[in-house]
Amino acid sequence: MVMTGGTSGFGTIAADRLRRNGVRLILGARRPDPGGGAIPLDLTGLDAVREFAAAVRERLDGAPVDALVLNAGVIRPDVAGRTADGFETTFGVNHLAHYLLLRLLRPVLADGAVVVLTTSGTHDPATGAPLATPRHADAELLAHPERDPGLDARPRKAGEHAYTASKLCAILTARSLSETSLTAVAYDPGQVFGTGLAQNLAAPLRFAWSLMGNRVLSWPLRRFKDDVNTRPAAGNALADLALGLAAPPDGRTHAALRRGRLTWPDPSELARDDERARALWAGSARLVGLPG
Repeated sequence: MVMTGGTSGFGTIAADRLRRNGVRLILGARRPDPGGGAIPLDLTGLDAVREFAAAVRERLDGAPVDALVLNAGVIRPDVAGRTADGFETTFGVNHLAHYLLLRLLRPVLADGAVVVLTTSGTHDPATGAPLATPRHADAELLAHPERDPGLDARPRKAGEHAYTASKLCAILTARSLSETSLTAVAYDPGQVFGTGLAQNLAAPLRFAWSLMGNRVLSWPLRRFKDDVNTRPAAGNALADLALGLAAPPDGRTHAALRRGRLTWPDPSELARDDERARALWAGSARLVGLPG
């Protein structure tokens, strides 16, 4: 099994659970992996993704990959950051680098392999999340937001849109994969405090995010909001999906953790658009230099 985002937050819990289940786990990580088995991977550079994919294939030595877990993610306070390839950082890390990794490892994925992409309920206006919801999933405009005529002039709102749009991209990618022999799931863990997701935000937000990671302090929120989950609940649900212990019902690719239990709701209207999914796939391919 190959995984990103397995050295912090609920990803660490998932990775530990996978190892306890006897999984041979290869992690892509910027930081050292306490459990061993990690290969360096910096998702802010496509060359680093290519090097990681080559190293994975070399380590596998012909063995197939039963599951690919694309869990790493960031959120930024604006859209000013750029990857090594000149793409907006949130889109580049959350979607484009993972898209490239998926394409490069596709030949070694076993028939029926599980692909899990971590998404967020913030992609859907119906959830009432306080973040700016996606206006589109245009790969070119997300990679170069300065070209987007609808770009919000407020840096914070533009940054929120970059994040929620990247999570819409995860669901659309899973939708495209559902037409293949793979089992694809876009996993929404809900709001999970105390992870490293907020590390690039302002100090007060980072402090509040860390503080609410305490299970006792976050209990009132979990009591009244069904999308607030603990790190153990989110990590174990992710592991269940990767292990195939929680399989999607027929025709479903969107899983949402609610009150610690996996549900399979419809995603947003934009996320159910097959034409939009095909356009995102083709546009992403152009950006990473692969055929559509």
